[in-house]
Formats: sequence, C-alpha cells, structure tokens
Amino acid sequence: MRGGLSGFFIFLACIALGVAAIGGVNSVAQAITLGVQSQGQSLLGGDIRFRLIHREASEAERAFLDDLGEVAVSASMRSMVRLADGSDQTLVELKAVDGAYPLYGDLVTAPAAPLERLLGEQDGVYGAIVPQLLFDRLDIAPGETVRLGDATFELRAELLSEPDAVSDGFGFAPRMMVSVEGLQAAGLLQEGSLVENIYKIALPAGTTDDDIEAIGERANATFPEAGWTVRGRANAAPALTANIERFSQFLTLVGLTALVVGGVGVANAVRAYLDSKRAVIATFKSLGASGRLVFTIYLTQILAIAGVAILIGLILAALMPQATALFLADILPVAAGGGLYPGALALAALFGLLVTLAFAVLPLGRARDVPAASLFREAGFNGQGWPRLTYVLLALAIAALLAGLAIWFSSERRVAAIFVGATIFAFVVLRAVSLLVQWLARRAPRVRSTALRLAIGNIHRPGALTPSVVLSLGLGLTLLVTLALIEGNLRNQIAGNLPEQAPNFFFVDIQNRDVEAFSELVRAEAPSGTLATVPMLRGRIQELNGIDVREIEVPAEGAWVLRGDRGITYARDVPENSTLVEGAWWDGDHEGEALVSFAAQEAREIGLGIGDTVTVNVLGRNVTATIANLREVQWESLGINFVMVFSPNTFAGAPHAWLATLTDPQASAADESRLLRAVTQAFPAVTSVRVKDALEIVNDIIAQLALAIRAAAGVALIASILVLAGALAAGNRARIHDAVVLKTLGATRGTLIKAFSLEYALIGLATAIFALAAGGIAGWFVVSRIMGLPAAFLPEVALSTIAVALVLTVGIGLIGTWRILGHKAAPVLRNL
Repeated sequence: MRGGLSGFFIFLACIALGVAAIGGVNSVAQAITLGVQSQGQSLLGGDIRFRLIHREASEAERAFLDDLGEVAVSASMRSMVRLADGSDQTLVELKAVDGAYPLYGDLVTAPAAPLERLLGEQDGVYGAIVPQLLFDRLDIAPGETVRLGDATFELRAELLSEPDAVSDGFGFAPRMMVSVEGLQAAGLLQEGSLVENIYKIALPAGTTDDDIEAIGERANATFPEAGWTVRGRANAAPALTANIERFSQFLTLVGLTALVVGGVGVANAVRAYLDSKRAVIATFKSLGASGRLVFTIYLTQILAIAGVAILIGLILAALMPQATALFLADILPVAAGGGLYPGALALAALFGLLVTLAFAVLPLGRARDVPAASLFREAGFNGQGWPRLTYVLLALAIAALLAGLAIWFSSERRVAAIFVGATIFAFVVLRAVSLLVQWLARRAPRVRSTALRLAIGNIHRPGALTPSVVLSLGLGLTLLVTLALIEGNLRNQIAGNLPEQAPNFFFVDIQNRDVEAFSELVRAEAPSGTLATVPMLRGRIQELNGIDVREIEVPAEGAWVLRGDRGITYARDVPENSTLVEGAWWDGDHEGEALVSFAAQEAREIGLGIGDTVTVNVLGRNVTATIANLREVQWESLGINFVMVFSPNTFAGAPHAWLATLTDPQASAADESRLLRAVTQAFPAVTSVRVKDALEIVNDIIAQLALAIRAAAGVALIASILVLAGALAAGNRARIHDAVVLKTLGATRGTLIKAFSLEYALIGLATAIFALAAGGIAGWFVVSRIMGLPAAFLPEVALSTIAVALVLTVGIGLIGTWRILGHKAAPVLRNL
C-alpha cells in the first residue's frame, strides 16, 4: 500500500457515496423524529389534545377536561373569504383560537403584538392574521378588510410562524387565524358544519408520557361514545413522523441500491489492482506463499481501503443533520444542533463493509488460484473463470446477509423484500442481457467497415467491457426510467384526464334549509351544468364486528379507512360512480336494522364481508350497522364518493349539512369566477372548492416529491457513472495492447477512435433498450396495478434515456481512450 490509493478513487467514491446516503438519510430521519419528541408540547400546542368533529364538548366532557389543567380551545374549518366589495374571493384554512392560545411555543407575526389586540374586536370589526400568500392572492395589504361569513375582519398582521402548524396537518389553502368570538360572529358555525373543535391542555408539571397515555385511556373509558381522538405530546405529529419514516426507508433502499451498484465498481477496482500486482503475487507464490496467505494479504489491504471510504461516508452522513437543521429548521422540527446518531451511522458502515466483502471475495479468490507461471507471462486475471466453490459460497452468504439485514431493519419489510428481490433479479437479468449482447455480437455477419468489425469484436472478446458496462449503467437507468414514467403518467392524469372527468366545483356545508335555494342559484348561473347533492356527515369507525379497531391489525393499504374521521352519507339508491358487486341494495323505505354499503376494495383490505358489523361514532353517538352489500367505487372520477353509504333510516333526524358538485365541461374560467362570486355572496357559509385549483396544488406537490425522488435516484445514477468509469479504466491495459498492436499493423488514430466509439455506442444502446423495457414494465405495474390509473409509455422518456446512455458510455469511454491512443509502442511491444 506504499504506492498510495492510485486506482482506488472509484472504489473510495462508490463506497463513500453509498455509506453517506444511507447514514445521512437515517440520521436526518432520527433527527426529525427526536425533534418532534423534544418539541412535542409546542408542536401539539399542549401536553394532550382532544379533537371532536361537528360538535363541541358536552358540559360533562368539558368539566372532565377542565379538571386536567389549563385548556386552550380552538376550532378549524375551511371557508371562503372575500373582498369587501365582493369582487374576489378565495378558500382559506380557518383557525379560531381563544385567549389561552398558544399554551406552548411562540406565535410570530409582523408586526408583533399581543394576540388580543390582533384578533379582538375594535369598533365592531374583528381582527385576523394571515400569511403573505393570502395578501398576494387577494392583492390587498395589511390593514384592509375582508368579509368572512356575515362578519367583517381587518387583516392586522402577517402570520410568520404558527407553533402547532405541523400537528394540524397539511392544508390546501392559506391559513386565516381569528378569535373564537370572531368565528361566532361570522355565523359559520351552523348545524352540521364541518368543523373540528380542539381542546389542548397544559397538564401539571411532572406529568409523564405514561401519565398522559393513562389520561387518554381514562377519557375513553369515561366517555365511550364521545368519538374524540386523543393525542399526546409524544405523538405530536404522527402523519409527519410516518411520512418521514416512509421516505427515509425509500431513500435508504435507494442508497443501498447505489451501494450495491458501487459494489460492481469495487469488484472492478480490486481486479484492476490485483492485475497491477501480478509480478508481486507471482513472486509470493514462487517463494512458497500459500494461496490462503495471498488472499489474506490482499483482503486486508482491500478492507483497509474500504475503511477509509466508509470513514469518509460517515463524516458526510454525520454532517447531514447539521445541514438539515441549518437550512430546514423553519420547515421541519429538526433536533437542535442536528446531533450525532450512532445507530444510523453504524448501520451504514455495516452495509458498506458487507458490500465491499461481497464484491471483493470473488476477484480475490480468483487471484488465489492463478499459477505463478501465468502471472509472469502477464496472462492476468481475465478469462480465468470462477474461483473455487468456497469463495463463491462465501460471497453468496455475505450477499444473503446484506439482503437479510436490509429487510430486517426496514419498518415495511414486505416492501423492502420486494425491493431487494427486484434488485437481485435486475442483476441477474442485466448479466443475461450482457451475455445476449455478446452472443449476438459473436454471431453478427462480417462487415466491411474495419472500425465496425473491431467494435463488434471488442464486444464479445474475453475480458470485454460489456458485462461491466451493462451492469453498472443498466440499474441506474432502469430506476430513472421507472420514476420518470410514474411521475409523467401521474402528471398527465392530474393535468389532463382527471380535470376532463372531474367536477368543476365541490360545495361543502350547505345547510338543510338552503339546499333548494342553493340548487336554484347554481342551475340559474350554470344552466348547462350537472348539479349533484348528497347529505354528508363525518364519522369515525370505532369497532369492527364488536372489536375495538385499536386492537385490530390491518394491512397498511387499508389502514387509512380506520385512521381518523371519514365522510359518510345515506342514500335510497345506489350512488353514481359505484357498481354493486356483492349483496343486495335495501328498499327505499327500509325501516329495519341499520345497514351500510361498503366500498369493495377497502372492505377486502380490512377483512370485511357481507353480514359483518361496523360501529361508527357520529355526533358523539355510536351507531352499529350491518354490511348489506359491497360496491366498486370509481375514485378516479373525483366525483362524490364515500367508503360507507348507510340506509336512510340510520341517521333519521340527525343534524347534518349537504355536499354538492357541479360538473360543466363547457364552463369557461370567467363562467366559473361568476358562479363562485354568486355563491359566496348569497351563501357566505358555504365553502366552495374549485377542483382545478386543488389539482394544481396536488400537481405542485407531486412535482416537488418527484424532484426529491429523482435527486435520490440520481445517487444511484452517479454510482453507475462512477462504476462505468472504473470499468473502462480497469480495461485500459488490454486497450493499450490492442491499440499498440493495431497501430503497428497500420491502423490510424481515426480508425481506432471510430472503433472504440462504435463499441461504446452499441453497448450503451443495448443498455438503454433494456432500461426502457424493464423500466417501462415496472412503471406500468406501479401506475396500472398499484395506483389503478391508465398507463401510457412516454416517448420523451425513451429518447432521453437513449441520449443519456449514449452520452455517458461514448463520452466516458473516449475520455479514457484518448490517453491510451497516445501510449508509446516500444514498452508494450517488449512485453508481448
């Protein structure tokens, strides 16, 4: 090792990159999780939170909450805010707070002022604080007034930071914060209004997380039909924590893929290094050194170099939480100072070590068995076949251990197992593709072009670059093609197909007394449109077949049905966008037991069938219904769809509001704006959601996620490029011999450049074709089978993939070849 690390830079880069990706992603995830835990009180807005839908706490419930500690009350709902002259309006996420807000953390506004002054009543006008986004949307400035419901509000400050925003979840519209008194004055709290009433409590000092959990259990036991959701400070932002965990798992698997791809670079570097040490190994063996000693000596050297690479990767990984805390502290609750996370770093180091061993054992084992005479003749290690069975089994055992650990340390082991299996399958297929390319080249007809004949010969000769290039570049390109096709199809659906079949508007919180008048207004403003109205309530599934849902294990794909509150309705007839697939629909005048129709796919996912019972808490009352039938629901229509549709007698007399949709394909943007103004002015309590606006927000979110995912997948592509460069560098000795001999026989530099370019182009084209085929199948499967959307192949993806493959293979190949073509002939000829 006195010669330094020359020839091992690709080795170092591949291992360091993979270790940094795995260690960094897991460290950042742990930093965010720790941040959520350490800032739980501020993020939740209390030590414990009780949330009710549609209703406020009863006197008994409120007395129970007041006995626990100081209570801060807030209410959240969506509504429409409009300019004072009615010329423009927009959707807002409304949050009304009382004087105790915030119990923990700081509310930051510009200008800074006491909350009472910002939100209180002054000369009959209540105050409000909103983010800059709302000022921009309505083109107004602080100090101006807007109308919300029946009341006028003065926008007195800009909302800069809300301490409990993360726990409130994602919003589709800008926040508008008002006082509880202001919300009451607006007249938006009506019968059946879709409002969340939240009670956040500051418990006495010294209350532990176990105490908080016990309080939640006692609350549910004391008020079994309250229907409230209880959350403690230790679980302040479960959605954020779950999403971070899922995203970090995906990135970890991508990092592991990059590391495994880098393993090919490790194998190439080890083989090239051993090739450069032929004389030394031959001398060792001539002096009586055993094959085991040779193997041990060079394995020790390889592990030492891997240790350097792993250390570099760990340093980079350890810095990632600090970088996240520095740049994203205002967005994500990262632990103060970032922190150091030994578990995440140790896992990354272990993966780096195992990948090094798995890919180094075979070339080391091959060097062990090559006779000294062959090494002195400079036969090298190419074309020597497989090493002895012991080393093959050792490499397979290490690879199996690596795969097992990747699955074991994953929270979604099924997904991890599929990912690992797909990676192994891809390696096998890529190896088969390289053999197929070589077989076709070997049987290709003789061509007249000297350069093309040389290129075809180089593809299938012993020690050819074909296997290394196809393997290194194929996996990275396949991953990028898959992600590009998934993203492209999703964006096409959201930007094209969905808006064409989706309604123009959703209207929420239409009061019973206003349904007819509302319908008349909409039909008058949009005579060519189709209006659909249904009753809507919110309910939370409490029990399945009499068993508490908290005690039931359901697959991840069906868990969302049992998580949180669901929109529910009742109907006399089978709803549109639904098809009855099992069971029978009830009679229109059914008066017997409560019945429910369940969405078929969701019922299968959580294990329900005809005759099973579902208990739902609605308005503080548990209602048990028997499943009478199952429906296939066309969720992609974006129309009015519900998981559960009850028989009309189930909620007879229950207060509720109505939900409506308007579908008018002929409506222009001006028509939609006119209708929106008319509805907002006539029915200020009705929330109007323009579907195209919501789809644009979703499209932006998908674009941001896709950018992050492509950046992560880019790590795998960078590893592929490094391995490609290493593979080409590893074959330089053979290239030098070829170039010198061919030049001696009369070949010009131009002929050789053309031959090498054609060779790289043919290999790159074959790799691109495989990546398109494999990525196309994977993308189709995800979009069509998992997402249930129409899938289409995108020509621009095909062209860009072929272009990337050709640029990388030809470009990197020629960069390395250029130096070879200038090599002196005499030193090489003397050693032939």
